[in-house]
Amino acid sequence: MDTFSKMTTAQQRRYKDVRKVTLIGSLLDFLLGVAKILVGWLANSQALIADGIHSLSDLLTDFMVLYAAKHSHKDADEDHPYGHGRIETLATVSLGVVLVIVAIGIAASSIQRLNDPSVLLDFTALALLVALVSVVSKEWIYHYTMAAARRLRSDMLMANAWHSRSDAFSSIVVLIGIAGAMLGYPYLDAVAAVVVAAMIARIGFDLIRSSTRELIDTALDPEKITIIREHIHAVNGVRSIHTLRSRKSAGDAFVDVHIQVDPRLSVSEGHQIGDAVRRRLLKQVDEVTDVTVHIDPENDEAGSPCNDLPFREKVIDELKQRWSQLPVAAVETVTLHYLSGEIDVELDLPIEILQDTAEAKHLVQELKQAVTSLPYISDVQVRFKV
Repeated sequence: MDTFSKMTTAQQRRYKDVRKVTLIGSLLDFLLGVAKILVGWLANSQALIADGIHSLSDLLTDFMVLYAAKHSHKDADEDHPYGHGRIETLATVSLGVVLVIVAIGIAASSIQRLNDPSVLLDFTALALLVALVSVVSKEWIYHYTMAAARRLRSDMLMANAWHSRSDAFSSIVVLIGIAGAMLGYPYLDAVAAVVVAAMIARIGFDLIRSSTRELIDTALDPEKITIIREHIHAVNGVRSIHTLRSRKSAGDAFVDVHIQVDPRLSVSEGHQIGDAVRRRLLKQVDEVTDVTVHIDPENDEAGSPCNDLPFREKVIDELKQRWSQLPVAAVETVTLHYLSGEIDVELDLPIEILQDTAEAKHLVQELKQAVTSLPYISDVQVRFKV
């Protein structure tokens, strides 16, 4: 199975896992919402009805997650060569905004209760029971979703998990209010609500910040970059690394790196080393799903010293003029090495053209002398082949 097929299979499996987790959470939100509203209506508890509506409102974010998961796991296409993972990132930002809004709503409601005793919560034993069930259920779905978020490296699922937990927190506020009313402190739930709101708001802002950083192609964490560097250096043939760049897209990471190899290697051997680097990163670093490796004969991070050198066509024309005694075919098969702002020339000649060793030395000397007028030629090496 090739790398693309493996990536596609992994994406399909990831989408199924995200969908399964979200659908389970949606079912729980629906059942809790209906139960709270029915019990609230029977017990004449406006607080429980409001809490039920809050639970049903979680279905909106669940649908958002399902939509984002479906479209973010589509295969890369011509218009989106890096895939659609940023849809999940945008959804995470939206969920972070929702958490902040929820926090503001909880805080505003608590402040209203502090300023207007007439809107203090009316508690019943049935309301207490449903609130307890809600806390336990929501805390369970939080841990279930969070475990999947960590396994799938999904900030979107993590945001949805915290949104579920915010519902549990609001039910905890109801429980604190009940305890406060029983102990003679009717405003205790309002104070607790402010604390909970601050916690939820911070989580929302953290999610917005981290996802926004991803949208502007912020690099991976320094610890992860160090691990990537170690894996690249572990590949035989890699002399050094420069211009290592990385970015995230949902749970995936893309890496772009320049590696320096022996400048005398063939193109195919240099490619083989680069491909070994790519395979190692894809295998050893879970987040990395795409690697682009540039093969360099020397460090060009600060700029290539060979930018002003002539291309092969011009060099060959110049050599033909100065090596007129050689067959044209022999000149056209020379190997050029662009290094340190100059060109090294390697010429292969058939040994049959020589009479003896002395003639070989004389010919090499003539060839080198003939190109001294070309300032960009640093050296000429001649190999005689049988």
